[in-house]
Amino acid sequence: MTTAIQHGAVDAARDSRRMGRGFWIVAAISFLYLFAVSAPSPLYGIYAAQWHFSPTTLTAVFGVYALTLLGTMLLAGSLSDALGRRPVIAAALVVQAVTMVLFLFADNVGWLYAARLTQGCATGLVTAAVSAALVDLQPANRPGLAPLVNATVPAAGLAVGALSSGALVRYAPAPTRLIYALLLAGFVALIVILLTMVPETVTQRHRARLGSRVGVERPLRRAFLATVPVLVSVWALSGLYLSLGPSLALTMEHSHNALLGGAVIFLLCGCGAVTGIVMRGSAPRRAMLVGCALLGTGVLITVASVALSVPALLYVGTVVSGCGFGAGFLGTFRTLAGLAEPERRSELITAIYVVAYLSFSVPGVIAGILTTRIGLHDTAIGYGLVVAALAWIALPATARHCYRC
Repeated sequence: MTTAIQHGAVDAARDSRRMGRGFWIVAAISFLYLFAVSAPSPLYGIYAAQWHFSPTTLTAVFGVYALTLLGTMLLAGSLSDALGRRPVIAAALVVQAVTMVLFLFADNVGWLYAARLTQGCATGLVTAAVSAALVDLQPANRPGLAPLVNATVPAAGLAVGALSSGALVRYAPAPTRLIYALLLAGFVALIVILLTMVPETVTQRHRARLGSRVGVERPLRRAFLATVPVLVSVWALSGLYLSLGPSLALTMEHSHNALLGGAVIFLLCGCGAVTGIVMRGSAPRRAMLVGCALLGTGVLITVASVALSVPALLYVGTVVSGCGFGAGFLGTFRTLAGLAEPERRSELITAIYVVAYLSFSVPGVIAGILTTRIGLHDTAIGYGLVVAALAWIALPATARHCYRC
């Protein structure tokens, strides 16, 4: 009897270690995915110079990614519940590896469209599966770890990806190729590691159904509408930074150093990730109110930097805005998810991401069109004022309608 108990304890410890190892491997997949999403941003200026396309085309390329991601997530977001986490994540990694090949051999804007479209499909396919796998594999003694990783690791990936890409463009050979070759090797390695070292957590398989339900319960509609301004402002700002942010920084600095372009994205997303960690224990309503105030203030500082042509203020505004980004989205997500009934929570989360990714893509494309017509300077000022206004509007709406959080 004693021997059987000892064997059971050894098996349980081995399973626990395997689950813990699998958790961090999936976290690494999430990180590298978002690293790859921001990696092209510092290169857009080089592409535009080589292939002679306008800011409208640049933001359209970015918009294709976001809209394809949203469409794929709505269509195939629940596949891992039916087929298992590992097969879906592995398939998404294969698609992402194909994306890196497309970027690697791109020699005109058509290849760029194809690469971003494929990347949107890969990210849309993996997002829900990775989020669910992190919850499944979360260490039993650390119950808050999965939500924290889900909230902060993607932002950290965006931050490090942009900065690393900018550094390679500035200091390494083959600036439009090397980053993608390294990422391709990373994704191929992760496919092997996933299939050999990560346990499958879905044991009950069933027939796959395409399509995700989207909805907001009637009692939550007022609170949901109250969060829309901050959702739109947070994601519209991040979309602008990832598409036109490097161009704005280089124009203000009168420089061609791509590292500066990557730095503004690094500051925005990195500060967002750090703020998410710092405020993880705060009440959702408080996080959201702090996020609105910081975002509104930071964007106004950024607008002042553009209007007065003071580059240093751009970085200050980006840091403050980044803190607002992290706190605002964390607070919004936790506010709504906490109010929803468990059986309707996935529908509400999908609705949140619909608003988020539309805000991520559509305003950026509009900004690209305006940049072509009135210039980057005036577009950045107008865009920033709209985002700041939305953030300040969200403050009283949050205070009034999210009092239950």
